[in-house]
Amino acid sequence: MAAPGKGARTDRPGSTRRQFLLGGAVAGVGAAAAIGLDLALDSPSTAPASAPLNGDETVPFFGAHQAGVDTDAQAHAVLVALDLRDDTDRDGLRRMMGILTDDAARLTQGVAALADSEPELAVSPARLTVTFGFGPGLVDRARRTAPAWLKPLPAFGIDRLRPEFSGGDLLLQIAADDPLTVAHAARMMLKDARGFAAVRWTQRGFRRAHGTVKPGTTMRNLFGQVDGTTNPAPGTEEFARVVWSEDGWMAGGTSAVVRRIHMDLDKWDRLDRSGRDQSVGRYMSNGAPLTSSPDGAAAEFDEPDLDATTAVGFPVIPTFSHLRRARSEDTAEKIFRRAYNYDDSPTGSEVSDSGLIFVSFQADVDRQFTPIQRRLDELDLLNEWTTPVGSAVFAIPPGCAEGGFIGDTLLT
Repeated sequence: MAAPGKGARTDRPGSTRRQFLLGGAVAGVGAAAAIGLDLALDSPSTAPASAPLNGDETVPFFGAHQAGVDTDAQAHAVLVALDLRDDTDRDGLRRMMGILTDDAARLTQGVAALADSEPELAVSPARLTVTFGFGPGLVDRARRTAPAWLKPLPAFGIDRLRPEFSGGDLLLQIAADDPLTVAHAARMMLKDARGFAAVRWTQRGFRRAHGTVKPGTTMRNLFGQVDGTTNPAPGTEEFARVVWSEDGWMAGGTSAVVRRIHMDLDKWDRLDRSGRDQSVGRYMSNGAPLTSSPDGAAAEFDEPDLDATTAVGFPVIPTFSHLRRARSEDTAEKIFRRAYNYDDSPTGSEVSDSGLIFVSFQADVDRQFTPIQRRLDELDLLNEWTTPVGSAVFAIPPGCAEGGFIGDTLLT
């Protein structure tokens, strides 16, 4: 065949017969290979047994208590505080909580919320929970009497509180083992809440990813400290006594203290291992009190001997240690911690802007949390490396039955 002359078109649109046949042959090989691969994957002799996916796991929404309190903490969480709009009255609160309850009930079970524009993102709940909290302003708007403890915490000397992390009328604690699930649920809830309230602050946190450590392992914060060793176990009489309220419209509910605590990791890096152990009152290696062995995971739950002294008469567990300052002879002074780490983008010469989103649940803030925090404020060596920059207190109302809504004991 003669070569095309000058000016002849060589970039014709469409495929030539030669290209079509060649492409068909290649496609045929690819299809055959794909069919062979599918057959291999489907072969009973080679296909692995299908394992259950964590994304399919759900946490019941309806019940006497809200989920997300005694639920084994998920890997990811976002806490959002909202301020009510001026025109949101008691009837508006009922409508808002009815809509948000319906959203949460659906999403936590892997069902898209009504008018969900991305329903595909709802099908893997990954143990999603949505927990609602009411601030003093919301209870006042409902024209009901608030518990005496539902107010800002007392001023503490170590606090450097910032308004963008403090206060709020409505709290949404949204947690799951998948960050995409958390992001989608938060967006849906905020879309349906925006006619009634506006976002005041948002805090995102994390723990170990699902499957990284054995279930029941105490979390570690970014200091490496085992955080929450003395927590009462959910489902026990002690847990019920520490956490659940028995009073009025709050019966079956609890209180939440949310504290954003900045941790100076750059300064912490300059402290040796022994200094860290002394500051905490526990071995960093396994969380055991300094009067126990620094080896073996079981030692974490040993009872500390606060009377033990060294050969020269000093307390083995220092008087300034976090362990000693957090403990009390008053058995009523106990809380249930359910914290999350945060790690934001550093600025300037900092290596990190990190800390703890401290969340505790207790039946009565004044009786249980505040005395502990006062002792920590007075003398806790960890204050050298930690600074509270946010603080808020919320009433966590009880759960609800199907057909009801969260907060119906307050609003009906």
